[in-house]
Amino acid sequence: MASSGPKLGCQSGPSTDEHFAFLARFGVRHVCASPVIAEPGRLYPRVEELQQLREVVERHGLSLEMTDSVLLRSTLIDDERHPAIMLGSSPERDRDIEAFQQLLRNCAAVGIGTVKYNLSILGVVRNCDETGRGGVVYHGWRRDADSIPPARTSAGLVDESTYWERIRYFLERVVPVANESKVRIACHPHDPGLPAEGYRGVQCVLGSVDGLERFLSIEESPYHGLNFCQGTVCSQLENPSRDIFDVIRRFGSRRKLFNVHIRNIRGRRGAFVETFPDDGDIDMVQAVRTYREVGYTGMLMPDHVPLLATGDKGDPYAYNYGVANPATDGHRESFAFAYGYLRGLLQATEPAR
Repeated sequence: MASSGPKLGCQSGPSTDEHFAFLARFGVRHVCASPVIAEPGRLYPRVEELQQLREVVERHGLSLEMTDSVLLRSTLIDDERHPAIMLGSSPERDRDIEAFQQLLRNCAAVGIGTVKYNLSILGVVRNCDETGRGGVVYHGWRRDADSIPPARTSAGLVDESTYWERIRYFLERVVPVANESKVRIACHPHDPGLPAEGYRGVQCVLGSVDGLERFLSIEESPYHGLNFCQGTVCSQLENPSRDIFDVIRRFGSRRKLFNVHIRNIRGRRGAFVETFPDDGDIDMVQAVRTYREVGYTGMLMPDHVPLLATGDKGDPYAYNYGVANPATDGHRESFAFAYGYLRGLLQATEPAR
């Protein structure tokens, strides 16, 4: 009998038979995956391309729960190929928003219930490494690690009010389409919690729990929620080992958790590293029990894992969007460990029947 609670999932790419076999090998049965768009300039997949993705996923006994967009990635704005929405550049952002709307309609046509996205300018900000057990690399961020303040991005100065205007502009046009198509849109918090006064000229408004609350109050809808990243939210808290469970309850009790990235950290807001799931400050058993407590039935997925000291440095977060492959690169064993650990947690916390 299948569990009615959280499910072990993954979002890494690429969307190939080899990679889906890698996931199935370690007990992953639910995935977020990216379709192949035949024309490089097209900003959304056609229905048939989403259907082809579903067929490849299901060939390996997996379930396609979610997809993403070529727009609104967790990419530094300087490197983003389609930055118009986050730069507030019209009419280009209207074209990009229309593409995102079409993605939702096409997902509805093939039964994909959720799309994840980011509203990020700085991307995933890290500025320090630490050696973890066995010589692996733990990536992190420390407020005092920048001896020279990093330069502003191509976005220039983006204050809080400007950032909220760009978010509101997007949500006012996309949430009604999510309601109409009954496809949930799951936004990732800003990673990590950065200084309130700004970093590189940007005030990251989704870098706190209060910011996430305000975000959800714009265009309130059962189809507008969070790609809740436990590690990111922990990096936004002063005392994450104590407070993260109440944050899970805060959003989970309102059914605003559409997907969960579950990873551990050591440290707190302003000074942390990402660790193996059993090597950080957060009680992961209690975390999984809390997701069960609030009735969460979506995916729990590792997203950032330690890098093995293989010489293959690369982009530590590239695998999230299919430009690196954890089945072959320096994250392979770390992912396998994370899948097994989370699978064990899910089994150990399963309520007795």
